[in-house]
Amino acid sequence: MEIRIEHLNYIYGLGTSYEKKALDDISLTIRSGEFIGIIGHTGSGKSTLIQHLNGLNRASSGQIFVDGKKIYEDGYPMRQLRFRVGLVFQYPEYQIFETTVLKDICFGPKNQGLSEEEAGGRARAAMRMVGLDESYENKSPFELSGGQKRRVAIAGILAMNPEVLVLDEPTAGLDPKGRDDILGVLKQLHQESGITVVLVSHSMEDVADYASRIIVLDKGKVLYDDIPARVFSHVEELESIGLAAPQVTYVMRALRRMGWDVSQDVTTQAEAADEILEVLRKAGVKC
Repeated sequence: MEIRIEHLNYIYGLGTSYEKKALDDISLTIRSGEFIGIIGHTGSGKSTLIQHLNGLNRASSGQIFVDGKKIYEDGYPMRQLRFRVGLVFQYPEYQIFETTVLKDICFGPKNQGLSEEEAGGRARAAMRMVGLDESYENKSPFELSGGQKRRVAIAGILAMNPEVLVLDEPTAGLDPKGRDDILGVLKQLHQESGITVVLVSHSMEDVADYASRIIVLDKGKVLYDDIPARVFSHVEELESIGLAAPQVTYVMRALRRMGWDVSQDVTTQAEAADEILEVLRKAGVKC
């Protein structure tokens, strides 16, 4: 599934005294099977942009194509698009409302017209995807931990078999273990099923570790759209808009200034470890 955005603009409060341009001439393509990170300061347009991907918001001008078809044309099956592009909002556990985990995850598939049996099968498969075994089926979702509730919410979207999974700050408010667990689930899903993942995050470490492509938004415009190493090479530019590079990038730059022959384009701890070990080996240090 390919989503192509061309010259997209979105204005809040159009025609009122509160008018504000949230998206300004956005053009980009999301290709099938990608893992994309979207970053930007608060108010940069991240959430507004992703709400256009399944037609939840309608552009003020510009066009969105899904597999080559214009989604704003009369007769376009917008309801089906919202099943194909699953959107997980920030703090999705606030949308949980059923009495048991299984019932909550079944809600989406039933809304698609599936039978009780079919919905149950989809729900159980989705539970396995997010690491929830059968012992959770009859538990109240309101009695689970924050991380477990987040898994239930994500499973509810996955049970509808989306081709694209869009997540708005999925680790917000979680402790470090819960954060790592959720990101691990997303990584595994992407690797095993090939689902397209679009991850909005404030964490530079998260997008550097998991995304193969990063889109940086600033004041509603695309500032950068590239692989992590090239995006985070613009440290000063990112800092000027209230962002930063991953901490490991600053460490490698400091080592470089001290005379270490290491790459400044490193963005993950694993890459940094390899670089440092290589320098030590060249120096004759046994590791």
